[in-house]
Amino acid sequence: MKILFVLENYYPLVGGVEVGFRGLAEGLAKLGNEVSMVTQKTKNASEFEILNGVKIHRVSCLSSRYWFTFFSIPKVLELAKRTDLIHTTTYNGAFPARVAARIFKKPSLITVHEVLGKNWQKFEGMNWFSARLHQFLEKLVISLKFDCFISHSKSTEKSLVEAGIPKEKSEMIYGGIDYDFFDPKKYDGEKIRKTLNVENSFVYLFYGRPGISKGVEYLIRAVSTIGKRIENSKLLLILSRDKAYRKRYNYILKLITQLRIKNEIVLLDPVPRAELPNYIKAADCVVIPSLTEGFGRTTAEACAMDRPVVASDTTSLPEVVGGKYVLVEPGNPAGIAEGVELIYRGKVEDKGKKVFSLDEKVRKHLDTYTELVKTLKPLSTSS
Repeated sequence: MKILFVLENYYPLVGGVEVGFRGLAEGLAKLGNEVSMVTQKTKNASEFEILNGVKIHRVSCLSSRYWFTFFSIPKVLELAKRTDLIHTTTYNGAFPARVAARIFKKPSLITVHEVLGKNWQKFEGMNWFSARLHQFLEKLVISLKFDCFISHSKSTEKSLVEAGIPKEKSEMIYGGIDYDFFDPKKYDGEKIRKTLNVENSFVYLFYGRPGISKGVEYLIRAVSTIGKRIENSKLLLILSRDKAYRKRYNYILKLITQLRIKNEIVLLDPVPRAELPNYIKAADCVVIPSLTEGFGRTTAEACAMDRPVVASDTTSLPEVVGGKYVLVEPGNPAGIAEGVELIYRGKVEDKGKKVFSLDEKVRKHLDTYTELVKTLKPLSTSS
């Protein structure tokens, strides 16, 4: 099968969405499918390369992913002619993917990671206009007539149906984790602890982008309380300072300064992905303070590494978290502090591991593709 992905972000970017789609695309290519990718060109990335079987076409977008919506159209139209199916995701790749699918009468799918709706207006640091604009764009993208809407959790699938997507057009496929990569036996956390001079500390970890829904500010506000309850505790904060998140990053730094907790935090830039499991293993627990999550890849990765987790009791996180964990009220610093303390004192039982197989994710996507092409081909031929 010939599959075209239209994604505003892809490798070498390494956020949760990018990692998830890379695993899917390369998994499909490994099974013998012809996989092409149109994405934005980042600094120092080549305009075209074949990586693990995936043909990657990168489009220059004036260093802004928002321009991808328009600048990607010529390349998407060029490749859409020769494809069997087009798959995109929210937000900036949705319009060019849907336009190409309609022009060439190709089946089209969109992965919707979250449906935030009125929650856009509740995020700290987002002004009224920005919240309304993002809410409008989300509604606009969901209203595009894709043939299938894929979600990565039952929580997101429910939100899609509530947003008006017919149940028969919705497909829930859990995100997949590479358990061979996230195998705790392969990594050495003690070396990291020694390098960071935290051998004798209780280390709790957050890693990722400081996005508006990630709740990092609530974790920062919990640090002082955690420090009073757990002697010699340290927050290991691995935080992206990507251009798109620079304002949020600076806000977190300002908050740390205002609360006078610099000595209780080890702040690092993102580490190479190959090294990430070492840092996860170095932590005594991982904190996921998100206000919403469409799947919760960080949570699944931490659980795969057998790390105890403190996670917000919201959206998809209760579905994903396993092993030793504490669920806390989202947006509640006191709850986060209590959860970390419970793990420190060993008062958390192992509730059993959950497995989200990458191979199963790839197989289920391919089954969905096959069914769509089979169902819609007669309509395309006759129209």
